[in-house]
Amino acid sequence: MTACAIEGGSAGAAATAEPEAESGTEPDPKGSGAEPGPEEYGAEPEPEGSGDPGKPVGADVPGLPGSTADEDGPEASSTAGGPAAPADDGPLPGGFTLTADGAYAARLTAAPGPPGERAWYPERWTLDGPEPYAVPLPLGQPEEPDTQVAPLADGRVLILRQVADRQMFSLLYPTGPGTGELLLGAVACAGMTLLPPSPDGRCVYALSAGEHSSSLWLVAGGAFGPEEVARIPGHCSGGAWLDRAGRMLALDRRAPGGGPVKAVAVDLGRGAEVTPLLQIAPGSDDRLLLADADSGLLLIRSDAPGHDRLGWGVLGSCLPVRFPECLRLADVAVTPFAVQPGQMLMPESCAVALRIDGAAGSWVGVWRPAGRRLHQFAAPLGWAPGAGYWSRDGVLRLPYANRATSCGVALLDAPQDVEPSSVTGRPGDAEGGTQPSAAISAPAACKPVPLGQAPLHRAARSD
Repeated sequence: MTACAIEGGSAGAAATAEPEAESGTEPDPKGSGAEPGPEEYGAEPEPEGSGDPGKPVGADVPGLPGSTADEDGPEASSTAGGPAAPADDGPLPGGFTLTADGAYAARLTAAPGPPGERAWYPERWTLDGPEPYAVPLPLGQPEEPDTQVAPLADGRVLILRQVADRQMFSLLYPTGPGTGELLLGAVACAGMTLLPPSPDGRCVYALSAGEHSSSLWLVAGGAFGPEEVARIPGHCSGGAWLDRAGRMLALDRRAPGGGPVKAVAVDLGRGAEVTPLLQIAPGSDDRLLLADADSGLLLIRSDAPGHDRLGWGVLGSCLPVRFPECLRLADVAVTPFAVQPGQMLMPESCAVALRIDGAAGSWVGVWRPAGRRLHQFAAPLGWAPGAGYWSRDGVLRLPYANRATSCGVALLDAPQDVEPSSVTGRPGDAEGGTQPSAAISAPAACKPVPLGQAPLHRAARSD
């Protein structure tokens, strides 16, 4: 397992299964005491490594998360939920957002300065060329730390500013030595949240959530500025795309008057029709965290097993949601942020990147549903936690910035737990005889049905 760095300038509910008791589960992240090579940001721990639970891999190595870097060397300067910090390690504003294809990214950053006196400005990263590079997009006055940004596939950056009780939208783009700005309009409301950029690369949606109803707005890519496209009863949050066309959007919704949170699908091609997506148990909170349009793999968080667990299912499958034991770590939070694309009809073979947050910092996990094992890696210095994207051939790209590198991408090859068959797409018995899960060894005659009709238990066969 190696990692290197590039440096440069309709739907419905899923059923539940008993949590998987999986072989080959790795222990909680622990400091192994072995120092990785200079480029191996993602050096894996030895299975017998000793240390404190919840401590990131390599935490005792200078310059890695949870340690103190040399004064003049590269320094880990990220905190949960934000972009890489400026050189003087001050408080961080919003997050680091990528386009669906990983070609562009945008963040809010600032020049070094005393805390409280920094001049925040947007920055666009270009990631699809031979070397990554960043383009600053400052205007005549600095931005507020709560300003939100999102990149588009044409290289422009959408910016959302809150001015009193109005939400102001503009498109920013580099023009000669300066920054161009195209005003899109404003919406009168107390607050809005930008959703992940649409897979089509040209549209961005925003969510204004109220206690009794939530409004979905098309704020970039429309013909007449910000446009309300749906008003959904209940309080909505989250946001994940279910297809490549940018038509099916999943939101987590709490019905008016209270009750559990359930993921719903919003069909933007049919007048924003809302249908159920997850219904694991009547009283459980079932949230959709991530979806892959190629394979149909869904990453889910639910308390149906008795407490919050990370699980997976397949869109349109008749099999229940699984809750792998290897994703249940003590004293840390595990959140998926990227799924390997291009794995058509092979959801169990998709590599999934996970952000792991503990008391010592943030680091990276890689897991496959068929592999039944969580691999943990130290993150590059200055990684923007939760930011990254996969290539089709299984290379995870992690953007980072630190004192030594203003714009860089660390590359991490996905571990090969199993070798999928080129004929059936089912995993073999690699890695010491690892057995396929129950979700993989389903009867061939099992007919896929919408998730909303998925049975809680498979009916017993009578021969």
